[in-house]
Amino acid sequence: EEARRRPGLGVPEMLVDPCTFSNPHQAAAKHLHLHLNVDFKRCELAGNAEFDVEILEGGTEAFVLDTRDLTIEAACVNGKPASFTLSPPHDAFGSKLTVPIPRDASSRGTKLSVTVQYRTSPKSTACQWLPPAQTAGKKYPYLFTQCQAIHARSLIPCQDAPGAKFTWTARVTSPEWATVLMSALQEDASGEAAPAPGTKVYKWRQPVPTSSYLVAIAVGELRSADISERCRVWCEPSVLDKVAYEFAETEEFLKTAESLTCPYQWGRYDVLCLPPSFPYGGMENPCLTFVTPTLLAGDRSLADVIAHEISHSWTGNLVTNETWEHFWLNEGWTVWLERRIMMRIRGKASGPGGDPRLFDFLAAGGLTRLSDSVTHLTEVGNER
Repeated sequence: EEARRRPGLGVPEMLVDPCTFSNPHQAAAKHLHLHLNVDFKRCELAGNAEFDVEILEGGTEAFVLDTRDLTIEAACVNGKPASFTLSPPHDAFGSKLTVPIPRDASSRGTKLSVTVQYRTSPKSTACQWLPPAQTAGKKYPYLFTQCQAIHARSLIPCQDAPGAKFTWTARVTSPEWATVLMSALQEDASGEAAPAPGTKVYKWRQPVPTSSYLVAIAVGELRSADISERCRVWCEPSVLDKVAYEFAETEEFLKTAESLTCPYQWGRYDVLCLPPSFPYGGMENPCLTFVTPTLLAGDRSLADVIAHEISHSWTGNLVTNETWEHFWLNEGWTVWLERRIMMRIRGKASGPGGDPRLFDFLAAGGLTRLSDSVTHLTEVGNER
C-alpha cells in the first residue's frame, strides 16, 4: 500500500508496481552493463552495475533501485563519486537504494550514467551455490540463478519490476575450469586479458529490452551439443547424450511457434539442463531456457515443457505483464500458445504420442480451473 501512495510519479495508480521501491517512471534504466567476478569460495558475485539512465519526469531528485542482501560499496553519477542511502530492509522487498541526481541533470530527457559497486551475499535468494556433491560430476561447484519473480534485486541492484525493461551487456570473470552462460548472446572475449591466473573472461550482450527477472547466469563444468544453427543444449558432461536426445525437437517447436506468431526475436534458443535442485520444471530466460533433469524421461514424453518455455519468447519475454498483479497474462497466453504448438506437432492420432482428444481434455481441465478461480475470487471479494 505504501508503494501505491508514492507521490509525484505522474502515472495512473494502476501502473505503479507495489512490489518495487524503484522509480522507472521518473528515472528509467535504459541499459545495464555488468562487471562481475564469480567467487565460489566466498559464494558471492562482486563487481559493479553501470546504468544508462534517462530522466522521464523533470525535477526527479533520485535514481532509486531495489536491493536485497547486497553490500553496496560505492556509487558514481556521470563518473563522479556520489552519495547514496540504503533503507532498513523490508522482509519481502529488501532495501531501497537511493542515489541522488544532480539538479543540472534532472530535466526531462536528460541522459546520465549511474554506477553502483556492490557484492552479493551467500544469502542471496537469486543465487544457488552448489557444492560438488550436489552436481552430477561431483568434482566442481556450480552456480545458477532464479530471479522470477522479485529475486533479481538480490543479484543486481536494479529496477526490479517487470514493466521496467532495459538492454544489457556483461563481462564475467570465472575460474578457468568453468563455463559461464547467461540469458543473452555470447560475444568474443578471446582478446580479453584474464585479471588473475587461473581465471577466464566471458562477454554477453542482450540487445532486446528485457525485464530484470529474466537476467540469468549459470557457472559450472558444462558441455554442449548443437541441435540446429540456432539451438543448442548445455549440461554437465555425464548427461550430455541424454539431454541431446530428449530435447532434439527444440528447433521443430521453435519453427512451429514462428508459424503461429512472428519470427523469433532473440537470436538463439539454447537449453540448459540443470542439477536436480533446480526448483521448477523450466524457466524461460531469454536465449537460454533453464530446465530440470526430471524431464529426462528417455522418450521425449515431457518435452512439452520446452514448447511452453519457447512460447514465453513471445508471451512474457517479448510482451510482458506490467506488474506481478497481472502475471496471469504471462502464463495464460503462454499455455494457450504451448497447446497450439503441441497440437500442430502431436495432434494427429497417427503421430508419435499423438491424439487430439488429449488437447480437448487439457482444455476442459483448464476451463474447470478457471471457473473455480473466478468463483473463489468472487467469494473473497464479497467477503471484503
